[in-house]
Amino acid sequence: MTAPDTGRHAEAPTGTRDEPSPRRKTTKRPSRAVGIALAVAGLGLILDQGTKALATAQLPPDDRVPLIGDVLSLTLVYNPGAAFSLGSGTTWVFTIIGVLAAAITVGFAVRLRGVRWGIALGLILGGAVGNLVDRIMNPPSFGQGHVTDFIAYGDLFVGNIADILVISGVALLCLIMVRTSPQPDQHELRDVDSDHDSPNAQTDMTPARTTRAKGPSQ
Repeated sequence: MTAPDTGRHAEAPTGTRDEPSPRRKTTKRPSRAVGIALAVAGLGLILDQGTKALATAQLPPDDRVPLIGDVLSLTLVYNPGAAFSLGSGTTWVFTIIGVLAAAITVGFAVRLRGVRWGIALGLILGGAVGNLVDRIMNPPSFGQGHVTDFIAYGDLFVGNIADILVISGVALLCLIMVRTSPQPDQHELRDVDSDHDSPNAQTDMTPARTTRAKGPSQ
């Protein structure tokens, strides 16, 4: 009889093998909204200034071109104030407001993420800059220029593409804020899961009591 060779077939001690730690799944964060906002604002600015130049070249002053009866028509108007010709004598105030609105919109676009935020903020930025260009570049003077309006909504007011961009952006922004629900913090969720998986977690369990029916005595 030969003694077994214990050195050759030695068993590895259990519990010392290094198991690879599970990789955490990382979700890709959406890109910042500033890039999309600047692109949308650039397209909106081109559309606004292009339609204003076309209206200035083609529409005679104080003449209406009906599109949908008296509800919607084209007429060339130079507005020194805001909507409904409010504040006609304080054009420079609206110039400052336009600069502040554009700066605040860019600030929000830098901080926020997502395509929806970028589109909404880009529409607002494009409209604000479109009318701001008119107030800076149009006569009678720098910063007090008159805004070119050419879309008449019945007898209510006359607007332009920049106004449509701003209103559409604000409406989309409100819709996003209404539909966006607050998400729970991921760190808090991991803490809750670790508490449940802990071996020290105690569960309130009461053993069920069973009763045996006694048979008839013999």
